[in-house]
Amino acid sequence: MADATGFDLKGSAPERYEHYVAPLMAPFVTALVDAVDLYPGATVLDLACGTGFAARAAAAQAGPTGRVAGADLNEGMLKVAVARHPRLYPDIEFTAAPADDLPYPDATFDAVLCQQGAQFFPDLDAALRETARVTRPGGRFAATVWSHLDDSPYFVAQLRAVERYGTPEAAEFFRTAFTAAGRLTATLARSGFHDVADRELTFAITLPPLEDYIPGHLSAIPWGQTITESAGEHVLTQAADTIRTALPAGTTTFPFSATLVTAARRPR
Repeated sequence: MADATGFDLKGSAPERYEHYVAPLMAPFVTALVDAVDLYPGATVLDLACGTGFAARAAAAQAGPTGRVAGADLNEGMLKVAVARHPRLYPDIEFTAAPADDLPYPDATFDAVLCQQGAQFFPDLDAALRETARVTRPGGRFAATVWSHLDDSPYFVAQLRAVERYGTPEAAEFFRTAFTAAGRLTATLARSGFHDVADRELTFAITLPPLEDYIPGHLSAIPWGQTITESAGEHVLTQAADTIRTALPAGTTTFPFSATLVTAARRPR
């Protein structure tokens, strides 16, 4: 989930991202991979792969005769991805590369996945044209982007904390994660894809105990990192306390919604 966009995690943040973001991503990663109908021997790209959530899930379905690649600009995230992937099949090939300049030949992949990354691309048109270039004719594309911010108490509370303790730029960057679905479907249609479709996914996700989870998660994402850099660790702790206080008491289970966008590569 990184490109030249500001989604840049530093220091030990990539390790925390792998740990704290995984519970939020898990059901959406499963839906994402299922959407492209992988089969043994498939070639798959995890675009803006972060620490490799989707790449690992895809490799399990593509099997030892398949090939899975992951591309991301953030080398710290890629180091975690390399360290964490299982050794049950040939190595997943992780490469540092931006979404709009991929180091793969034309028509390389049967499927391209993008889990919570497309909303942060600085030039979505260029990124999807490049995605079309590396996808074989008839190949599948699937992406998820967060949606319905107002229906997610956890994200609403997190945004309010960022607005209070972070910078206006950090808060605006946060909001961009929830406004990309329409742009994504429109851009795919003019970038070499057809059969573009979207559907809403909502999962009730049970988080770990919030006293530890909220500050850990906040420290593992760019808007939380901005709070630490501009105001210090003690203010990050205050922001985390604000989030926990704003959430409904007596539960760690909250709804999260994303839009799943799918398409197929047009014949050349």
